[in-house]
Amino acid sequence: MADMATTELAAETGKETGNPKRARALRVLGGVVVIAALLAGLYWAIFSRGRVETDNAYVGGDTALVTPQLAGTVTEVKVGGTQAVNAGDVLVVLDDADARIAVAQAEAALAQARQRYGQAGAMADAAAARAAGRTAEIASARSRLAEAEALLARVKAEFDRRQTLAGSGAVSNEELGAARAALAAAMATRDAARTAVAAAQDTARSAAGDAAAAAAMVRGTSLSTAPDIRAAEAALAKAKLDLDRTVIKAPVAGIVTNRNVQVGQRVAGGAPLMTLVPTVGLFVDANFKESQLKTIRLGQSVELESDLYGGSVTYHGKVVGMAGGTGAAFALIPAQNATGNWVKVVQRLPVRIALDDTEVKAHPLRVGLSMTAVVDTRE
Repeated sequence: MADMATTELAAETGKETGNPKRARALRVLGGVVVIAALLAGLYWAIFSRGRVETDNAYVGGDTALVTPQLAGTVTEVKVGGTQAVNAGDVLVVLDDADARIAVAQAEAALAQARQRYGQAGAMADAAAARAAGRTAEIASARSRLAEAEALLARVKAEFDRRQTLAGSGAVSNEELGAARAALAAAMATRDAARTAVAAAQDTARSAAGDAAAAAAMVRGTSLSTAPDIRAAEAALAKAKLDLDRTVIKAPVAGIVTNRNVQVGQRVAGGAPLMTLVPTVGLFVDANFKESQLKTIRLGQSVELESDLYGGSVTYHGKVVGMAGGTGAAFALIPAQNATGNWVKVVQRLPVRIALDDTEVKAHPLRVGLSMTAVVDTRE
């Protein structure tokens, strides 16, 4: 039986092998397979070789948190969630009654400071005039002193002459007494004149001190540089700035997200009101495996596809940076690998890819969308 089966199989095989059409078809099929393998290898060498790909990539952006810089009551909310705004658009308006009162008070304080500066200048001029007047009084007192001393010299000479003649009896005692009294009066007048000069000098020194003090208030300054005026101007500028801050504007262009403010709400300075997500300046954080990072360099070109548009839209970007550590290294609870039951896990490192704003404007993206990134490492 075995010999018969072997004979039949050999006959059948010889029959098939001897079929020229079948043999030709097998050869064609083999050639097609070889050509397909060659084309696949050629495609890989030209288009895939040196290209690193990951689908663990997500759109990111530098969002702007909108917060008030001072406390107040919300009177208007001009935007809603998902609304697109431009930089400088009004978002929220706070009650500005207190701020307007502060501005009015600061303006009054500035006017008062300017008035005081004018008064200080006038007082300095008046003090200088008084000091000059006291100098004239010193000269007058010294003149009176000179007259008193001259009078004293004459009276003394007359007294001495009479006192000399009194011994010979030519001058009576009565005349001598009158001369002595005149001498005493002249001496008293001289002393009073000296006291008047000293008093005039003291008064002049005091007036000069007052003039110097008054002049120091305005010396080297003007209406625009006086310290009190500049302080009042700074207070006015601060009050006006607080008034401007009651109108909260968009710092950047973007989409309003997480709006949590309502009319009538009392908000504190720094409290988050909403978030603005930018529509330009977006980037992609692609998390490549550590085994893929060997050939990735800054500046390399990247082709990206979004799950939002699929393969119909291709974005182009550049590698602009790599994170300083893996995601596991900066996790809230980092992995503790120094344990007995350790299993090695391939780590991923975020690679920052900058997108072309023109392409993003043509096909808008949103933060958090999934992307597929292919880096051309041949560059």
